Amino acid sequence: MTAGTHAGEKVTPDYAQYVVCAVMVAVGGFLIYDALSIPGGYAEVDPVGPRLFPLAIGVALLVMAVILAVAIPRGFRGEADAGEDIDPDMPSDWRTVGMLIALFVMLIVLVKPLGWAIAGALFFAGCASVLGSRHYVRNVVIGAVLALLSFYGFYSGLGIPLPAGILDGIL
Repeated sequence: MTAGTHAGEKVTPDYAQYVVCAVMVAVGGFLIYDALSIPGGYAEVDPVGPRLFPLAIGVALLVMAVILAVAIPRGFRGEADAGEDIDPDMPSDWRTVGMLIALFVMLIVLVKPLGWAIAGALFFAGCASVLGSRHYVRNVVIGAVLALLSFYGFYSGLGIPLPAGILDGIL
């Protein structure tokens, strides 16, 4: 963060950053509340327990929100990323955003009947295509690999079964 003043320049705080503070406080508060409402007794031998990480992240968010709220009126601003290859004066591409939202809704609707492997592969391939990739067969193959890896990563690695859908008994 850099100070917003240069030789005699008036400090003009960016009050829109208070929205970021409010979101950080809301998410941090929710994480703390949710962590404290987790019932105990899950793992008697685990000294960490399920509350530690959400509590730590919630407290960190609250602390960072306070630091940002103090820095805003002092004129501190985040440094612009010189490596960004975007034009801030260009209008938003709402068509792309709309298509990505439609793909996400499609995923929500299809994950139960088709299963994660198929719906996830279609979702990944669709997102890649919407974002500019014109290699449709490769998009589907990469989507299928990612969907299967995440399916088995959740199932085998975390013990969380994702819906198998029409592939139940095969996966």
